[in-house]
Amino acid sequence: MASSRPAGANRKFFTVEEANRTLPLVRMIVDDIVRQFGAVSDLKQRLSPVRARERRRPSADPYSEEVAQSEAEMEQEEKKLRALIAELEPLGVELKGLPNGLCDFPSLRDGREVYLCWQLGEPEVQHWHELDAGFGGRQRLAAGPASRAGQRSH
Repeated sequence: MASSRPAGANRKFFTVEEANRTLPLVRMIVDDIVRQFGAVSDLKQRLSPVRARERRRPSADPYSEEVAQSEAEMEQEEKKLRALIAELEPLGVELKGLPNGLCDFPSLRDGREVYLCWQLGEPEVQHWHELDAGFGGRQRLAAGPASRAGQRSH
């Protein structure tokens, strides 16, 4: 369910300062996303053995109505999760990790596109990585005005 947006026109690029100014709103949304993802995961986990049992015994189950209600509830919770994730899109922030609230902010560094990287629980945006490097390729931003990540915003 993580979003991924192709590079190109109409893409917002963040400076480190802009990303950090956006962070209070992003943090609230991502906190809700992570909490909702946990609720959906719990529902799926509880329904999994019931679904497996239904596949083995297709006959009428006395609990089929209750199972149908639980599945409908799960669909509603998934819909809420998708809506929360969609709240990040107009901000230009890309959700990369549901369980841990990992987000990328498109940025420019030395004239090339990179990501400023933030994860729920971190006080501010402190890392960046190449577009194809992912979390494992995170590098610490230089402190103070010498930071080159995100010099320009479009």
